[in-house]
Amino acid sequence: MIGHKRIPSREGGVEIVVDEIATRLTELGYHVDAYNRSGYHVSGKEFDEKRGKIYNGIRLITIPTFKSSSLNAIVYSFLATLRALFGRYGIIHYHAEGPCVMLGLPKLFGYRTIATIHGLDWQRAKWGNLAAHVLKYGEKQAARKADEVIVLSRNVQEYFWNTYHRRTVFIPNGIEKPVRRDCRDIREKYGLERDDYILFLARLVPEKGVHYLIEAYQKINTDKKLVIAGGNSHAAEYMHKIYQYAEQNKNIIMTGFVQGRILEELYSNASIFVLPSDIEGMALSLLEAMSYGNCCLVSDIPENMEVVEEYAEHFKKGDVEDLKRKLQYLVDNPDIAEGYRNKSSNFICNKYNWDAVVEKTIKVYNGDVVYDK
Repeated sequence: MIGHKRIPSREGGVEIVVDEIATRLTELGYHVDAYNRSGYHVSGKEFDEKRGKIYNGIRLITIPTFKSSSLNAIVYSFLATLRALFGRYGIIHYHAEGPCVMLGLPKLFGYRTIATIHGLDWQRAKWGNLAAHVLKYGEKQAARKADEVIVLSRNVQEYFWNTYHRRTVFIPNGIEKPVRRDCRDIREKYGLERDDYILFLARLVPEKGVHYLIEAYQKINTDKKLVIAGGNSHAAEYMHKIYQYAEQNKNIIMTGFVQGRILEELYSNASIFVLPSDIEGMALSLLEAMSYGNCCLVSDIPENMEVVEEYAEHFKKGDVEDLKRKLQYLVDNPDIAEGYRNKSSNFICNKYNWDAVVEKTIKVYNGDVVYDK
């Protein structure tokens, strides 16, 4: 596995996916090496987890990189690929577009390579022109040279077909039914109670759209607090602006990056979960929120609508007024919100399953693929 930052870690969706798939593969008897990057957690070294050389049966190989975020991913991918050429692997599995820049090298040596495209990363606002160009090159390498390309959404599947005439395998992310938690730590730390806050939980980057949510929240009539939980991801200037906006309203609570019990309590006790993204691959935070039985309000981008179907409320992407109207509607109609809560968990946990994801991934590894596009 090449492409994630570090496992175990909740630094992003890629890390969770690699962790879940690699762990299950080892349980099935496969030997899995995960190529971690050196360095600290993207939200601060205080969130780093202790790692040995083996985790859940997975061998962790740490690749040294520069501290510069602009060079980190490329240097990591290059060095990880060179190391992997001596690993005598049956499969080299790249995750995300950036690391796929190096995918052509193992192909020259006869390795079977798989690429999972977690989203069209070059579209994300946090990247400058040079980084976006490199990401687009990684995408082209995956489209042209990978033995198989896995995508997480039908929208990205259509994109690869229309752009490269490349057939891809649709394997969405999975989820498991969680244990719901009572308010304990969040009551003590933030003064939060069940059903008295609206929750946003994602990285604080422009494409996640939290600025739309803050603007809409300022316009609605409610005594519910707004909790914004998330850390930085190469968008420090944007995050600073979000904190400045939040300082203007005492009912907006900025928690920073969260994990463990606090994360579980925030999901378990929210009144409404909002994901106002402009761009997504397949949002694991949305799957998690629904698995906890949340009433969800999401932007109407295809990647979100594909996940929620009729089991969540939606608003027009980037439209603050529409977001405000839908948010006020859910606040004013608790019976409607409760209806979504009663159905969301069973729906999402039946629809997406990690064991099914791994079963389909193994078929891709073995070349047992039936294309639907």
